[in-house]
Amino acid sequence: MTSRAFPPEPSERQVVPKSRIRKTEVFTPPPKRSPKKQTSPPWLAPTMVGFMLLGVLWLVLGYITNYAFPGMSFLGGQGGNLIEGFALLVIGLGFATQWR
Repeated sequence: MTSRAFPPEPSERQVVPKSRIRKTEVFTPPPKRSPKKQTSPPWLAPTMVGFMLLGVLWLVLGYITNYAFPGMSFLGGQGGNLIEGFALLVIGLGFATQWR
């Protein structure tokens, strides 16, 4: 078993090659965007607000009438109507994500 001294002797060191110089530019600018602004269709905002208001109205009307309003008992009482009211709100929020 041979023992080596650390750091190695100058005669034992290996020469490391010099790295190449980069020939390309480091920064590439992003491509130009089209000058046309993206806007929402005119029906989107009223539909979004309509779904949100309908969802809130459905939930409030259910609480006020204790789910005895005509048509609310069809969904299975309180649970089904809560799901429907929140589903209407979520649909309105989905439209809100598309509004520009």
